[in-house]
Amino acid sequence: MPRLAIPARDDVPEASKPILDAVQKQLGVVPNMFRLIARSPAALQGFAANNGALGKTLDLKTRERIALAVAQVNGCDYCLSAHSYLALNLAKISPEEIALNRKGRSGDAKADAAVRFAAKVVRERGQITGADIEAVRDAGFSDAQIVEILAVTAENIFTNLLNIVAETEIDFPVVQASQAA
Repeated sequence: MPRLAIPARDDVPEASKPILDAVQKQLGVVPNMFRLIARSPAALQGFAANNGALGKTLDLKTRERIALAVAQVNGCDYCLSAHSYLALNLAKISPEEIALNRKGRSGDAKADAAVRFAAKVVRERGQITGADIEAVRDAGFSDAQIVEILAVTAENIFTNLLNIVAETEIDFPVVQASQAA
């Protein structure tokens, strides 16, 4: 049972409804996490704006790979389930690649640097080395893109913590962090 109640769309504050309607239009459904965030119009507006801006930076596959790695490190079953589904069905990432992403790796050399970096940032709470930065640069990422990798990582830390604290009911095919990738 969720520790924070998930409101129905009609029960969220008026200021949140247009954003939920946009999510419905884009995904065909409003996942529980969005309805949970919608309890706070300010949090939902901030999340939606951040997500929209980041959607114009790194490519979808890289963002999903990072989301999978971060969810696995943080043990967030909700986000791992959601991003496994989105990776397969929206980003068209193979099951084998998803398994690698959950391990903080990728079969694509450039993506591998981003995913390894994001996973290490989370595991080490940002206490990384200059060599870690150089590895991402050497893979072809600019300093601006390194900032974007960190922004995607931070966005996923927020949703991981939200869903872990709330014990949000998973409304995607269930994937558990405790199960081997």
